[in-house]
Amino acid sequence: MRYMATYDLMETIRNTNQWLGATARTMASYPALAAIPNPALTWMAAWGEVTERTFERMVVKPDWDIHAVTCEDGKDHLVEIKTVVEKPFGNLIHFDVTGRKEQARKILLVAPMSGHYATLLRSTVKSLIVNCEVYVTDWHNARDIPVSAGKFDVEDYTLYLMDFMRFMGPETNVVAVCQPAPLTLAATAYLAELDPDAQPRTLTLIGGPIDPDATPTDVTDFGNRVTMGQLEETMVQRVGFKYKGVGRLVYPGLLQLSSFMSMNADRHGKAFRDQIGRVARGEASDYDAHNRFYDEYLAVMDMPAEFYLSTVERIFKNCEIAKNEFVVAGHKVDIGKITRVAVKTVEGANDDISAPGQCVAALDLCTGLPPEKKAAHLEPGAGHYGIFAGKSWRNNIRPLVLDFIDANAAKPKPVAANVA
Repeated sequence: MRYMATYDLMETIRNTNQWLGATARTMASYPALAAIPNPALTWMAAWGEVTERTFERMVVKPDWDIHAVTCEDGKDHLVEIKTVVEKPFGNLIHFDVTGRKEQARKILLVAPMSGHYATLLRSTVKSLIVNCEVYVTDWHNARDIPVSAGKFDVEDYTLYLMDFMRFMGPETNVVAVCQPAPLTLAATAYLAELDPDAQPRTLTLIGGPIDPDATPTDVTDFGNRVTMGQLEETMVQRVGFKYKGVGRLVYPGLLQLSSFMSMNADRHGKAFRDQIGRVARGEASDYDAHNRFYDEYLAVMDMPAEFYLSTVERIFKNCEIAKNEFVVAGHKVDIGKITRVAVKTVEGANDDISAPGQCVAALDLCTGLPPEKKAAHLEPGAGHYGIFAGKSWRNNIRPLVLDFIDANAAKPKPVAANVA
């Protein structure tokens, strides 16, 4: 119960701050006070507006905000987001562009389950949807999943990806961004062994910790500095009574957000102080740079505790993927079984989360893959976010990924089944 009490305490603090912001904004806007202009009231209203929005966004799932797209035919087409596979912990969604013939490039974009919603890849989707059929893994907030749905750990995540790949078929081109890269590699290898006709055409891994020890960073080395007991004691809580997942053990999004914010407290503090000033001067808007960034950054989701803990233990501490020792449902996955799926890795030279060397390690694990089916790209000057959503992605990496997909678009020759 104490873990549930802690969860509800965090939610109470968040709710109280949202209420304080709304109260300050409303009181400062009281009509009778407008008779005597007072700069203090202007600043009070600005503080209230920024505070209310800040704490309100923490429990709201952002909208994809992709309603129409201008395609290569020069026309605007409406976009309908359809759920094509529905599962308890995550759905597969398709960005269906109406009035356009089906595109040859079919892309499965694997979004991270790392505390933020899949909408973090909004700009990535927008850049691909112009001339690709885009599907995205839309993971659910664990606080909204009843305990009766069971557990969800790294093995379940891998099996989900395999089901999504099976559904989409062998013409699929998988693009995994950051955290899911190791598990996507494992899912592809397991599918290559278990159901080779369902494996994708290509696999692109972007900034993922395939081998966290290759080039340690503060983020990837975190698992080596704490014990699993410490993590379970300090990071895991039970969902409170307010949500459908009451009683479920989770790594709370609010707890993770507080950790993120504390790492760059001065920078975030300045950003919010500057925004209050802009609101007070009438220079802010709903879609200015500050709100666009923080509306997404502050929108956090709870992770299933077993997924969080198994990720730290098996991917970062034990390096099971890097050592090719990963086991799913009692079966040891052999990454060397990938023999015809073209694999490309993308890294950012200035990535301080998954540093160069961590992702490209995937190519050495693909021992059964011919050299012509392997490719690697290191983007100069790019940080972690830039390699999948920033200028580096739009101008350099995206064209390279699409060229890689096109170069391997031909149906591969069938491989003779291994006889035990």
